[in-house]
Amino acid sequence: MKIVILTGSHNLHGTSNTLVDEFIKGAKENGNKIVRYDTALLNIHPCIGCEHCDMNGDCVFKDDDMAKILDSIEEADMILLATPVYYYAMTAPLKSVIDRFYSRTDRISSKRLKIAYIMTCWNTDDETVEPLIVHYKKLVDYMNYEDVGMIVGKGCGTVSMMPKHFYQDAYELGKKLK
Repeated sequence: MKIVILTGSHNLHGTSNTLVDEFIKGAKENGNKIVRYDTALLNIHPCIGCEHCDMNGDCVFKDDDMAKILDSIEEADMILLATPVYYYAMTAPLKSVIDRFYSRTDRISSKRLKIAYIMTCWNTDDETVEPLIVHYKKLVDYMNYEDVGMIVGKGCGTVSMMPKHFYQDAYELGKKLK
């Protein structure tokens, strides 16, 4: 299986990326191919809603890293989204990438891709993560994806304070994929 990972954190050694690393360990043990994009480190323009692409064409932007991400997703069997929670939402870099899915909606929604979600946050209350869960479920439904798991890492403000069971959860999520 080819898995495209889209991370949203600027901190490559932070909580969400630490769980992504555990996911990758598990996924690679089953021979899955991993393509990872750390979106916060890429040049990605936000979608401007110009309709140039008509949901199934070329984006008006040609000078950023988005085309290679979309090409990878078109070839993929699965997407993993990973983000820390910033003010009750995913990070702006990851949201910009997801918004740019628009230009190939027809092509990447007809594949019935598998998808999973890893989010981490400092707080331990449900209110903090609820908006992200709702958004993820809407994305899964709209894009006709198959949800294969979600890790909601509450109480993960720093790697040192992250409950250890989240490491195992992320590893097991990757390990179960074939």
